[in-house]
Amino acid sequence: MTWLPIIAGLALGAGVAMAARWTGFDRDRSFYPTVLIVVASYYVLFAVMGGQALGVELAVAAGFSGLALLGGYGRLWLVGLGLLLHGVFDLLHPAVIANPGVPVGWPAFCAAVDLLLGSWVIWMSRQVGA
Repeated sequence: MTWLPIIAGLALGAGVAMAARWTGFDRDRSFYPTVLIVVASYYVLFAVMGGQALGVELAVAAGFSGLALLGGYGRLWLVGLGLLLHGVFDLLHPAVIANPGVPVGWPAFCAAVDLLLGSWVIWMSRQVGA
């Protein structure tokens, strides 16, 4: 296993969190729910590219999108939880879903982004009481 996808994912996750904080984008309640919806949609794209697993990837993405929508209405910690759960899903994905469109380093990269952002969102939500 190469560490590059994990390092790149951590750097991107930290960059997104810092940029959102500095620009004030994270003050909009839709910012992190939108991030979760987009993150969950990538496996759907990979299923289209790989030509299989579209139904299961759509179902999983719908579940994460539903969690994002619920969390967007004043329960930001649910969005953080969704990102953390998606990080776990990333780590389990190669073992549970056969999707040949997924790039080799994607699960590790995406897990690093998700776990960092999920932790950040939960921490931030505790600070503002959301």
